[in-house]
Amino acid sequence: MLKFPYAISDFYTLRREGYLYLDRTKAVPVLEEAGRQLVFLRPRRFGKSLLLSLLANYYDINTLDKFEMLFGDLAVGRNPTAERNQYLILRLDFSKVSAKGNVEDIQRSLFIHINQSIQDFMQRYQPLLKHPVVIMADALGSFQSVMDAVKNSGHSIYLLVDEYDNFANEVLVHDVGNRQRYSDLLESEGVVKTLFKIIKAGASEGKIARVFITGVSPLVLSDMTSGYNVATNIYLDEDFNNLCGISEPELTGLVDEVVQACGLPTSETSVVLETMRQFYNGYRFCPDISLPTLYNPTLCFYFLRAYQKRCRPPEQMLDGNLAMDASRISYIANLPGGASVIGNILDEQNPVLLPYLESQFGVEQLHRLQHDARYMVSLLYFFGVLTIGGLGGELEELRLEVPNRVIYALYVDTLREKALPDLAQRREVEGLAKQFYQTAELQPLADYLENSYFKVFNNRDYRWGNELTIKAAFMSLLFDDTYYIMDSEAALQRRYADLLMIIRPDMRRLAALQDIVLEFKYLSLADVGMTAETLREQSRETLQQLPVVQSALQSALVQLRDYQRVLMEKYREPQRLRCLAVVAIGFERVVWESLAQY
Repeated sequence: MLKFPYAISDFYTLRREGYLYLDRTKAVPVLEEAGRQLVFLRPRRFGKSLLLSLLANYYDINTLDKFEMLFGDLAVGRNPTAERNQYLILRLDFSKVSAKGNVEDIQRSLFIHINQSIQDFMQRYQPLLKHPVVIMADALGSFQSVMDAVKNSGHSIYLLVDEYDNFANEVLVHDVGNRQRYSDLLESEGVVKTLFKIIKAGASEGKIARVFITGVSPLVLSDMTSGYNVATNIYLDEDFNNLCGISEPELTGLVDEVVQACGLPTSETSVVLETMRQFYNGYRFCPDISLPTLYNPTLCFYFLRAYQKRCRPPEQMLDGNLAMDASRISYIANLPGGASVIGNILDEQNPVLLPYLESQFGVEQLHRLQHDARYMVSLLYFFGVLTIGGLGGELEELRLEVPNRVIYALYVDTLREKALPDLAQRREVEGLAKQFYQTAELQPLADYLENSYFKVFNNRDYRWGNELTIKAAFMSLLFDDTYYIMDSEAALQRRYADLLMIIRPDMRRLAALQDIVLEFKYLSLADVGMTAETLREQSRETLQQLPVVQSALQSALVQLRDYQRVLMEKYREPQRLRCLAVVAIGFERVVWESLAQY
């Protein structure tokens, strides 16, 4: 049985206790050649901390006698570099720094963490230190003291900084409209900028031999450029695209092993892979589109660990540890014009194109971030909720897209919570959606849309389009990854269905669920020649017979017939397939017609 390292980021523990480790050590020599001070950015829960732990164990002078156990069967163990086990490792983890309170509170938390890290360092390397280290209330002084003690003892420090931007990002995201705390932390001689000035000076004086910094975004880097302008950014370098993440061949081998252990037929491997591909794949961290996409490792281990235990997928495809990424989307959605940016991202027929990713997000640019769509989209990329999908447009610009269904669900949840902040309303909608999953009967949902939801949804900054707005409203009501693989603009033999709801492979055992395809059309009040008041007075039957409505319905039904044929050939359960043509008239009324089943 495989021991999946879910939520374990300590390399020593993984190797000593026989947990699965996907070898990334062949990158060690390449990292050495890339520079002595490196910055590596990746989304949350993508394996950055494990990477730092690998480097710590490889370069630590104290692990020399454990080198064979840790690295003997790995790429770098078979061909080690000259710098192995040469340094004293000082590790800082800024995810442990609280972002609560005022700037003084944050600085106090930062100083406590730095001093605790230095005390741990002293305990581990006391026999090697010939000079004392003085711990001061001002932890920046403690940092200076430990650098001096190490150099005067004839050694050098390898400094590892994990989640360097964590607390600063938390301040930014949770202070929408108020940038003062963020500015105080980073502007002028703020504590973060001062710390990195000391790191820069320590490296130039030979007290720090190497620095490796991980984080999520370049926000903080932009604000401390003058204090730390010596680092090499490798986060968009194609050589390191797969430094973190799981490749398709690696995942295929793991899935095959788990399926065999469950005693299931080998055909089940392809079924499981297809599910995981939909929900966890799709990440690319460089502009080279020839490189394959990657899977989120935390989500893969979450899934495979559950599958290995029960021989079936977990019911919830989104691991709760990643749910907080929704706050990053909410941050953008709450900026002026942010809701339109989110809506455009969900319009998969018209992908988001950028000439390049913005990386200068300094305090002086925050006002641009809060109004400029390019800055918002770039930041969403660094937060890990968009990825580089390829090139698009006549100028072959970067095409940014939602990487997978799990992240898509976070966008939809953002729309739902923004439109329905009241929990009781959301529970009511969940009940209507579950009823629809089983019957494909649209009337209860349509009544709710007409009487309540359209009025709220259309007044919450979602006026970015017509048909797109209607589709987004339906998506926010119906999206559910417990039962469905849900796709907007799903490609069906080069045609695109507006909303495709296909039952998850492991949920097809539930006979009550229906496969559902919806095709949307939008008509304005002018198209039907009525005012909103007159429109509300008409019955659905009357509206459905209007020539312009009939034309829209028939156009949608023609498209649905093509989708129906493709889906019947693929899933071979025509009795479960429901196809609905839906016409929205303004943001007032909904009429529909079902395509006859085979």
